[in-house]
Amino acid sequence: MRILFCILVLCATPALADRPVIEEVQATRTGETWRFDVTVRHADTGWDHYADGWTVLTPDGIELGHRELLHPHVTEQPFTRSLGDVTVPAGMTEVVIRAHDSVHGWGEDVVVTLD
Repeated sequence: MRILFCILVLCATPALADRPVIEEVQATRTGETWRFDVTVRHADTGWDHYADGWTVLTPDGIELGHRELLHPHVTEQPFTRSLGDVTVPAGMTEVVIRAHDSVHGWGEDVVVTLD
C-alpha cells in the first residue's frame, strides 16, 4: 500500500509543474491608473494547453483587472503582456498577480508592491 501511495504522489507531482509561473511584474502608475507588464512562463503545447490569462487582484481577492491571452505561446517563452487602465483603490500599497492556464487553472500568487 505504501508503494502505491508513493507512486500516486509521484505521478501527480508533474501536473503541478504545468501551472503558469509569473517571472516578473512591472507596475507603473499612469495618472490615476496603473499599467502592469507581466512576464509569464508556461509549457504551452498548443490550443489544448496554454497560459490563457492573468489577473490583478487586491490582497483580499477582489479582481481589479484581467488580461486574456488569446493564443498559445509555444515558441515564445517566457512572454510579456501588458494591461493598462487598472484602477487601484487609494492607499493600497500591494496587489496580487495570478496567471491561469487552460488545463490546470491558477498558478501561484505573486505579491507586487506599488511604489
